[in-house]
Amino acid sequence: MQFAVSLSKQVDTEAAALEVAAGIRARLGGTPIDLACVFFSAHHAEEVDRVATVLTGTLRSRLLLGCSGEGVIAGAEEVETTPAMTVWAAVLPDVQLHPLHSSFSPTQDQFTLMGWPDAGVDDATFLLLADPFTTPVQDILGILDDRYPGAKAIGGLAGGGQEVGANRLLLNEQVYDGGLVGVRISGAVSIRPVISQGCRLIGERFVVTKAERNLIHELGGAPALERLQTVFESMPEEERSRANRAIHLGIVIDEHRSRFERGDFLIRNLLGADQTTGAVAVGEIVQEGQTVQFQLRDAASASDEFHSLLAADRERHRHPPLGALMFSCCGRGQGLFGTPNHDAGTASARLGSIPLAGFFAQGEIGPVGGRNFLHGYTASLALFAERDS
Repeated sequence: MQFAVSLSKQVDTEAAALEVAAGIRARLGGTPIDLACVFFSAHHAEEVDRVATVLTGTLRSRLLLGCSGEGVIAGAEEVETTPAMTVWAAVLPDVQLHPLHSSFSPTQDQFTLMGWPDAGVDDATFLLLADPFTTPVQDILGILDDRYPGAKAIGGLAGGGQEVGANRLLLNEQVYDGGLVGVRISGAVSIRPVISQGCRLIGERFVVTKAERNLIHELGGAPALERLQTVFESMPEEERSRANRAIHLGIVIDEHRSRFERGDFLIRNLLGADQTTGAVAVGEIVQEGQTVQFQLRDAASASDEFHSLLAADRERHRHPPLGALMFSCCGRGQGLFGTPNHDAGTASARLGSIPLAGFFAQGEIGPVGGRNFLHGYTASLALFAERDS
């Protein structure tokens, strides 16, 4: 396998497309490209048809996939506010690529699934790029779990646009302003997910003893708000000021485990609380009997977890990554860490100078605890490597 990445900060869209294509060709020469991914800032969204034409004509890859983002990631650099375009290219011998597209009709309340393959590949990975305004991603992930049990889904929600029709998705020469595009990848490649939700555990664990949909009324037999207040008051004084908007709830995914650690929780926002009833609203359906624990998200916790997960992946696997795709929340970046290039720089430091590309997303897709979820404030990576024997 071979990988390459190229970045352009040209303001002119066609010039940027020509520059990234030339950069890929300079790195890969005449080697036939199997998969090319292009990510671009909103500055280039209006002329993305020209991007598709230039890249398909120049790179002649088997499959071209891409979307607009809140910012662009290339190598160890994150370009968050200025024009940018990056192309990531992969040469994948003996790997099967199956492109797919879907759209959703709210009037008919149904999906149109075009090109979705039959089930039958147990170790397949789906790279998915979706428009947040027009695609019920949770429903798509439910369909994927039903059709392809055990398959991993990694990706992100397109960004840069502030209304329906403003984002762009790209599949080969076809450009969409809504829906979802993606590819199922199977064969002689290992695609390892690294999903950093950026939180650390605080307080004690509780069992949900009374709940209604996304409202938690009781934790361990006491009002949920009372439990939350106890956890908040137990925190050091210097943490409380920044914890008002940084406390989240972690929901255990696999209740059969003997112990629960940071990666065993699905992190969801706390949406509000009712002082009268003591109920707490969460951004997820919660059921009685589930185990939960409050979590704190801040720059230090997010950085520590990201470092730890990348180090753990290297320790667990014989073969190092050769290339990587990153889908990082637009709520991370310089706004969270206070310095530029945190996630990209961390990945490059931990993984080496491998070709890495991605974008800042409006939501991130990735598996946690063996199930695929849509996340927020997360860095979701797909690490491409040789298969461990």
